[in-house]
Amino acid sequence: MARNDKIRMPSSGAGITQYFDDYKSKIEFQPVHIVIFAIVVILIEILLWIGF
Repeated sequence: MARNDKIRMPSSGAGITQYFDDYKSKIEFQPVHIVIFAIVVILIEILLWIGF
């Protein structure tokens, strides 16, 4: 007879994940703000690299 040596894991809801959009953060950034912030950080890094 064949033995069944497989390990059985508990069911996890058949892979269904629920996401709720009820949470609103008090801090909100627009994509333009993030791009400007990244450019400013890059410029500061360049200025520090050349020894300003």
